[in-house]
Amino acid sequence: MTRSLVLRKKKVALGNKIFVSLNTIFMIVFVIITLYPVWNTLVLAFNDGTDALRGGLYLWPRKWTFQNFITVVHKNNLLVGACVTVARTVIGTLTALAANALLAYIVSRKRFLFKRQLALFWVITMYVNGGLIPTFLLYKGLGLTNSFLVYVIPGMVGAFNMLVIRTYMSGIPDSLEESAQLDGAGDLVIFTKVISPLCKPVYATIALFCAVGHWNSWFDAMLYNRMNSSLTTLQYELMKLLSSVTNQSTSAESMKNTVAAVTPTSVRAAATILTMLPIVCLYPFLQRYFVTGLTIGGVKG
Repeated sequence: MTRSLVLRKKKVALGNKIFVSLNTIFMIVFVIITLYPVWNTLVLAFNDGTDALRGGLYLWPRKWTFQNFITVVHKNNLLVGACVTVARTVIGTLTALAANALLAYIVSRKRFLFKRQLALFWVITMYVNGGLIPTFLLYKGLGLTNSFLVYVIPGMVGAFNMLVIRTYMSGIPDSLEESAQLDGAGDLVIFTKVISPLCKPVYATIALFCAVGHWNSWFDAMLYNRMNSSLTTLQYELMKLLSSVTNQSTSAESMKNTVAAVTPTSVRAAATILTMLPIVCLYPFLQRYFVTGLTIGGVKG
């Protein structure tokens, strides 16, 4: 019996070692597959555009240059677009977080009578919308076109974000709220002093979602503020830059005759790196909250 138990333990230990080894190999391959496109884009961005036409760029630039980034940075209205994008990201994220958190607090309270009906209503809005043209006409009728508010107001309430926060808040013990009520605290005090400090992980998760959405958005700028250059966004300007560069001649002979040795591929790579850099720098600071907030907010309730 003892010998059988020892053999069984050895088989289990061997199986665990095999699993750990295969899992480690799989994760390494997965990380390489995930990161290599980003690294290759970085290599193309720092490599001479004409030289990149030869191909063979994999792990390191063959001919270093900053001309691709200079071409992107010198684009007209790029600085204005960057300022507008930063402003809409900060303001839009804060207002969206505040609005979603307040609504989530309301529908997460047991004493609220219509919380299930409202939750169902918001779930329906995730799958059904009025369409592009009715939405444009609505925004125009509300005076949101050619306005900075079109970047902020339509995105203040998101059904998915609100439901994630509500699910997280539903897992907070009711005794905390009852204790605050016995001390004479109102709903606003309970929300700001009791509930919100416990919701930092899910708040950070939703803030990251909103920030990435605002930072990467360009379609709304093209639809609603296309004629107002002072309200353009960074992504919209980069999109126009890529479109204009792509429409130019890309032959090797024409590139040799230009002072700035850039190609559509190299400029596109530089624009991609500049676009993703702020979010990449922000993500490490929110990562611990991101994982905790998303997993707990998706399980509890």
